[in-house]
Amino acid sequence: MYAQSEGVADKEFAISEVTVYGRRPMKEIGTQLTKLDSVALKENIALSMADVLAFNSSIFVKNYGRATLSTVAFRGTSASHTQVTWNGMKINNPMLGMTDFSMIPSYFIDDASLLHGTSSVNEVGGGLGGAVKLSTKPAKNVGFGVQYIQGIGSFSTFDEFLRLTYGDEHWQVSTRAVYSSSPNDYKYRNRDKKINVYDEDMNIVDQYYPIERNKSGSFKDLHILQEVYYNTGKGDCLGLNAWYINSNRELPMLTVDYGDDTEFDNRQREETFRGVLSWEHLREKWKLKAKAVYLYTWMAYDYKRDLGNGVMATMTESRSNINTVAGHVDSEYFLNDKWLFTVSLNANQHFVESRDKNIISQEGDRAVVGYDQSRFEMSGSISAKWQPISRLGMSVVLREELVGTKWSPIIPAFFIDGVLLEQGNITAKASVSRNFRSPTLNDLYTVPGGNPNLKSEHGWTYDAGLSFAVGRDGLYSLTGSVSWFESFIKDWIIWLPTTQGFFSPRNIKDVHAYGVEAQANLGLTLPKDWTIDLSGTFSWTPSINEGEPISAADQSVGKQLPYVPEFSSSVIGRLSWRKWTFTYKWCYYSERYTMSNNDVSFSGKLPEYFMSNISLEKLLTFKFMDLSLKGVINNLFDEEYLSVLSRPMPGINFELFIGITPKW
Repeated sequence: MYAQSEGVADKEFAISEVTVYGRRPMKEIGTQLTKLDSVALKENIALSMADVLAFNSSIFVKNYGRATLSTVAFRGTSASHTQVTWNGMKINNPMLGMTDFSMIPSYFIDDASLLHGTSSVNEVGGGLGGAVKLSTKPAKNVGFGVQYIQGIGSFSTFDEFLRLTYGDEHWQVSTRAVYSSSPNDYKYRNRDKKINVYDEDMNIVDQYYPIERNKSGSFKDLHILQEVYYNTGKGDCLGLNAWYINSNRELPMLTVDYGDDTEFDNRQREETFRGVLSWEHLREKWKLKAKAVYLYTWMAYDYKRDLGNGVMATMTESRSNINTVAGHVDSEYFLNDKWLFTVSLNANQHFVESRDKNIISQEGDRAVVGYDQSRFEMSGSISAKWQPISRLGMSVVLREELVGTKWSPIIPAFFIDGVLLEQGNITAKASVSRNFRSPTLNDLYTVPGGNPNLKSEHGWTYDAGLSFAVGRDGLYSLTGSVSWFESFIKDWIIWLPTTQGFFSPRNIKDVHAYGVEAQANLGLTLPKDWTIDLSGTFSWTPSINEGEPISAADQSVGKQLPYVPEFSSSVIGRLSWRKWTFTYKWCYYSERYTMSNNDVSFSGKLPEYFMSNISLEKLLTFKFMDLSLKGVINNLFDEEYLSVLSRPMPGINFELFIGITPKW
């Protein structure tokens, strides 16, 4: 860290590391929590939150390709079992139940944390696997500020980032904008195709896998985030957060497609607005938060194909409109330094209209299918947290939810933690909770296939773990944790083919997910201004179908769920010297089965893969501005890999960023 004082602006002074000691927050009693620091969020400004989570957590990121759908899943569950909040607002799509993390630029996130398993009940219901909590915060600037970053990368990729800020004693105003575009036509080796080599007599003498391009995968994404905060200075704060998204993406060809990309247009467009108006009232022993929320999403999917005469005919025209209005109230009361009580109430009203137009005959007759539904959701919780002594804490949470006209049973959660040894801060944690997740609107009402008789998924989750923290001022710090979890989920929803020729969801599975999660961080301060930071995660997550066979031919019972890696791991290392920083990032996913019976024939298994990225950054300080130069190499060893079947991923690629921050 460096500081400058008036009159000596050209000199640099190293500031010794300062260790701050504090009492464990009562709100976090017993929780399995992973906090991502600001360095992880801003390390590569062009990354989405999907990329950040892949290298900084133990959860599985399922990626359909560069600039395409990316979802995350905890502990062997599915993407719809992960709840996501932004500034306290739940942003899971009510149609699909999931969140596309490729549409969340890390540049827009100031705080991010993961609540594993039972810990998610503290914030939201329905997180059978866990929850991802994202938020922004005031810039805390004085006067005007400007930051502009230009990124240029492989495949003619351009990323532009702009932030304008203003702040004084009461006001903090921030405008952030991100624009990314690329033809996205990277090369890859297609191992789903073989090209024969013939001799003069037309005998096959050799075969090879062709090198192809990612065809029809271009994208243009625009994000604008406006924030306004007003602090009265007397314990009240008003806030406005408004986030607008405009995305136009082509859906690239699969590795098994043999057609010409000029013969079709496969495109997905989206416009989304998220708005949060908040009020925070803080007093000595209690705090009150109130939020009014509005969410709008328009999604369009168009598939056009050349009929053979040069005319592009619309085969599919899908349109969806989602409007959500919501209100949130949270209150905390500190009775004394031993007791904390919280009350939370969230209400959401969804209005969803989904329409598909499909050609059903060569004459162009069209069938319109879809649904127009509204659904009211309400979730309330109360909790009591007790810390009789500084080394012991306990917490009880009771949550109940209303979805439509159906109340869930009471959702209880119990947490406990205790410091076993003060030397090394060795702390034991344990928790248990029940949880429920309601079917999505698509599960219930999709035409054809929706099943209005679906039951909620439900289950129990258990956690137990140890954590430690040791260090020596100015020399090193070492922290780590390891936890065991076990979940039993009943009435798991899965979409299955029907005799009518379409898919329909059913409650058929009982899933037993269990395993181990571990993480560690080491920081070293070396002589002559050198520092080293190392962090790593590891997870072992068997997720087994223990339901009854749906037929005599069902071979999925006792098998690992599709697209759930049993092992995953990540490592990040940073080496810093004065204003230079070198970063190495590595992640690993074990093999994933693509079919529920774990059959490895016919592309039934995706191989394990390792990913390595490196970057080098240099900060330059001038009288009138600060300048940053950064070079990034992604997929350093040119790994050939797939995250999803038939969705190719790019090989080695490069990025260069130039950042300018004027000084006023």
